[in-house]
Amino acid sequence: MRRIFTSLLVIVIVLSLNFFLFRLMPGDPTSTLLDPRFSPEAKEELLKSYGLDKPLFQQFLLYVKQMLSFKFGLSFLSQKPVWQELAERLPNTLALLLPSLFLSALLGTFLGVMAAKGRGKFSEKIVLMSGAVSFSFPSFFVQLVLLLLFAHVLPLFPLRGSASIPPPVGFWNLLGDKVWHMALPVLSLVLIGFGSWALYVRNLMVKTLGEDFVLLARAKGLREGQILWGHAFRTALPPIITIFFLSLPGVISGAVITETVFSLHGVGKFLLEAVSGHDYPAAGAAFYLLALITVICNLLADVAYALVDPRISFRKVRR
Repeated sequence: MRRIFTSLLVIVIVLSLNFFLFRLMPGDPTSTLLDPRFSPEAKEELLKSYGLDKPLFQQFLLYVKQMLSFKFGLSFLSQKPVWQELAERLPNTLALLLPSLFLSALLGTFLGVMAAKGRGKFSEKIVLMSGAVSFSFPSFFVQLVLLLLFAHVLPLFPLRGSASIPPPVGFWNLLGDKVWHMALPVLSLVLIGFGSWALYVRNLMVKTLGEDFVLLARAKGLREGQILWGHAFRTALPPIITIFFLSLPGVISGAVITETVFSLHGVGKFLLEAVSGHDYPAAGAAFYLLALITVICNLLADVAYALVDPRISFRKVRR
């Protein structure tokens, strides 16, 4: 209950900051809405339809009501419902982020375990070096290099877009076209993300393999694979699960750069356009959903930690 209360408090703070910070930004949202050729009556009617003619406190209450009911209003830029804009872009963002997150975690975890197993050997040095190089470069630099090499010099992948225009006919053709467009962005995120996983898991496993229970397991004559995966990795699993859930919000916010570089029709690019265009309803909704996902992931990390580690319990200890 304390965690849930703290999460609700975070949501309240995020809602307040989203509302007031966007209105403190330089620029005027009415310049996006109003055409200089509008009559004064038309301008007043348009501002009234967005609630911008009301006092600031009433605008805040209307904003909170919209966020909590997931009715985010109309976008200033597109004049479409914000929820419709997000729903159109969400599949592309999920197709980008979910495969890249799982592949990065799986590849990095496997390499980290193998590096810890071969400590002091050449394989560990390769993993450490590749992991350090992986997250040393800015993401946009890696992505631009990949675009130059594999979309321009060697035209194996498309330069931009989430789908071909016109789209191919047939389900399998559509699926293949989507995979073709998403392959390079996903590959770029895996190259950028696997290194931190490999180094983190390697350090965890090195520490775990030095524990007394591992020495006891070897003394019992257990197979090395059973010791590595059944004992050491299982002991190191709780913090890995926690990091996995806590990394979800960061990956989602990182979609802004990736979708901009590859010109993908996703939520990240929509968020960037909303902020730069002073689109209050769209930007507020995007940041609110990002905060909501972050809070939910934190709660899931707590629950998952208790499920994979029998030493952790939410029950109150009686003294």
